[in-house]
This record gives sequence, structure tokens and C-alpha cells, in this order.
Amino acid sequence: MTQDMLSLCKKVLLRVSSNKKLFARELRKSIRHLTGEDLKHLKTWCTERFRQHAELIESAFRPYPAL
Repeated sequence: MTQDMLSLCKKVLLRVSSNKKLFARELRKSIRHLTGEDLKHLKTWCTERFRQHAELIESAFRPYPAL
């Protein structure tokens, strides 16, 4: 089930990546819906895939220092 949610989050983020505000909102939603390894995977994937949003990604994951 969590892999399905992770896949869905990735699809949504890919679609909204051109709009910074929408990307930020969807990233925060994705973070709320995922846990553990899926959350780590999402951070790694976002960092590699969306370098143009690096600051935004770092700030979204800041409350999760263990990642």
C-alpha cells in the first residue's frame, strides 16, 4: 500500500513541478502521507530530480532531521 502512495506522490510532484507554489504544497502533503523508508526515498528522489527546487525541498524536510 505504501508503495502505491509513494508512486502517486511522485506522479503528482512531476506534474506540478513547473509551479513552485503548487509543488511546495504537494510536497508538504506527500510528506504527511508517507513514513519511514518511503519518506527517505521521497527526499532522495526529490533532491535528485528537482534540483531547481533544492531550497524548498530542504525546508520541507527540515522537521525530519533523521532523514
